[in-house]
Amino acid sequence: MGKKGRKEGSNGAESRANLVLIAAEEFATYGYYDTKVSTIVKKAGVTQPTFYLYFDSKEAIFSELIQTFRHKLSELTKESRLETGLDPTLLPDRIAIGLSAILQFFYDHPNLTKIGLYYSSEAELIKKQLVEQITENLLSEQRDGYFRRDIDMKTVSESLVGSIERLTYLFIY
Repeated sequence: MGKKGRKEGSNGAESRANLVLIAAEEFATYGYYDTKVSTIVKKAGVTQPTFYLYFDSKEAIFSELIQTFRHKLSELTKESRLETGLDPTLLPDRIAIGLSAILQFFYDHPNLTKIGLYYSSEAELIKKQLVEQITENLLSEQRDGYFRRDIDMKTVSESLVGSIERLTYLFIY
């Protein structure tokens, strides 16, 4: 071990990133209450004081994981909104690209997905915000003429999030 409990040759950013990665795996596998800081640091090859250089507590690293998930999901949902003036022939491909990016994020980050959609106390709020954001996108796209005006976009959004929840439960959870 080198200075401050780090592995030789590693730097602070690498140690922190490794702690976050291992913490996500531990929380997704064992849940919040059964995850121990001592296990995280052991698997990361650092000391507990090193952990506390980067995080005030187990709650702090868990909260960071939730916020990372929430931020990235929000960002992807914003990016999936169809721009005004889109050629109607491009519509199916553009919708597929937006939805695929969100689903790919879940697939690529199964531990964050488990934490964000299922294990966190904010899971229901995250899903509610996702519904609201998708509804905003769909209403904007409806005003742009991409979808019929007689469709209730809130119901469509709830259905999409319900489908996402079911798919992530089946394939990730």
